[in-house]
Amino acid sequence: MAVVVPFGQYIPGNSLVHTLDVRMKLLLVVAYVFALFSCGWFGLLVCAAALIVAYLVAGIPLARAVRGLFPVLFILAFTFLFNAFTFTATPAQSVAFDTVSLFGTALEVPQSISLIGGFGIVPLGVVRGLYFALRITLLVSVTTLLTFTSSIVALTDAISSLLSPLRFVGVPVEDVAMMFTIALRFIPLTTAEVEKIMVAQSSRGVRFDQGGLIKRARAYVPVMVPLFVNLFKRADELAAAMESRCYEGAGRTRLKVSRLAARDWVVGLAGTAFFVALGVLSLLGVL
Repeated sequence: MAVVVPFGQYIPGNSLVHTLDVRMKLLLVVAYVFALFSCGWFGLLVCAAALIVAYLVAGIPLARAVRGLFPVLFILAFTFLFNAFTFTATPAQSVAFDTVSLFGTALEVPQSISLIGGFGIVPLGVVRGLYFALRITLLVSVTTLLTFTSSIVALTDAISSLLSPLRFVGVPVEDVAMMFTIALRFIPLTTAEVEKIMVAQSSRGVRFDQGGLIKRARAYVPVMVPLFVNLFKRADELAAAMESRCYEGAGRTRLKVSRLAARDWVVGLAGTAFFVALGVLSLLGVL
């Protein structure tokens, strides 16, 4: 039986994505997010293709990336439905039209299509909803790839290194980096905890896939209570462990000091320049 890997858990490997310096990976993620929030449809599809290539190079099945989207499925569905449907649809006898530019082609579409009374579909809203849903999907997937291919220790060191200039203004960089990485680490722990509690509750007769919306929501109450109790317990145990080991953020030494190789510079700077250029050209209306 295959082991199911929760969202965000580190998967060891020797691929180019795994061995790339984490500082450069963080820089690439920032540039990628900039491109996501700057691009139109063409740019989003380019970003999607680049992310798929990165997953293939890393040797991580796309099914695991899809699994990482489960926590945001409600957000994706709400985003699409909110844009795609309206309760003020125009009657069929007085339909107005909008002109939309899609991939450089001007299309004339109805402002709304009435289904039942004022309830109807907004064709332009369907396109807009798919656009926003794809943007959220890519945003979650790229951060998932980062955590899949970077260990917690490497992420902590990378964030600390990138934020190091803030030390001169009194910012506790090491503590901030540790908080970021602990938050990332708790994501897969929370996912695994939810699955474990749901299996335990299902064995006791609780059904999460039966009944209406309210009944299903009530079925999750026996999941949320022990989940929060266990998470607070884990947080207390982690704090006690760090305190008993006399943890201090400032002045920490490292067993391995990471150094940027020529390959890291080339891949990191070239990828960053590509995504920044993609975003800038989209903002200027060239793409």
